[in-house]
Amino acid sequence: MTLQLLQNFKGGRALVVMERSSRECALETTLTKLGVSCHYPSIVDGHAQIDFAALQADRDILFIDGDLGDAVAIEVNPASRLPPVPVIGLVGVEAPSRLKALVNLGATSFLRKPVHGGAVYTSLFMGINQFLLRSEMHERVQSLEERRRGRRAVLRAVVQRMRDTGLDEDGAYAQLRRESMGARQYLELYCENLLSRRAKPPDDTDRIGAPPLQRGHQRAI
Repeated sequence: MTLQLLQNFKGGRALVVMERSSRECALETTLTKLGVSCHYPSIVDGHAQIDFAALQADRDILFIDGDLGDAVAIEVNPASRLPPVPVIGLVGVEAPSRLKALVNLGATSFLRKPVHGGAVYTSLFMGINQFLLRSEMHERVQSLEERRRGRRAVLRAVVQRMRDTGLDEDGAYAQLRRESMGARQYLELYCENLLSRRAKPPDDTDRIGAPPLQRGHQRAI
């Protein structure tokens, strides 16, 4: 499956983390022309005031000035190494330490300062689409990993079905596959649920007979 590249950014919202005295007019002007609104989070005691829980990956883009040091603290996904929204690094001093810091924040594109209007669209295109591509790849890898783990459940379920029915391996597998299709579930998930149900202890609530006598409450003979 090929990722549908995003080319129109109208309706987006850019959060630009920069010192107010160093706003890049070309950046804001170009973003506005592209239909992207521009907002400047306040910086208090060296930290940008951003509500990360309210960010939306399909709308928001973070522009972070690498010269501000640790102004932004993003919780990057440890597995995908991606931030919650696309991050574009604004680069003034091209020191390896500052570039590394932006990469660690999950930046998927960079924009050189002072910003030239002609470079904004390219940076935006690369940053957002690389973010979407890496997100999709991570989801696919996670899905494949889950199914790989589920294969163990399939093997166990096949062996159990062979014991219960006397079918050979192919017959037991085919039977389980038909059942999973009827349940509209992946075979791996169906087998996991099947094994889980078999592993549950029997329900004793319907057992007939009086409850066991407790010490001190023996019946009189």
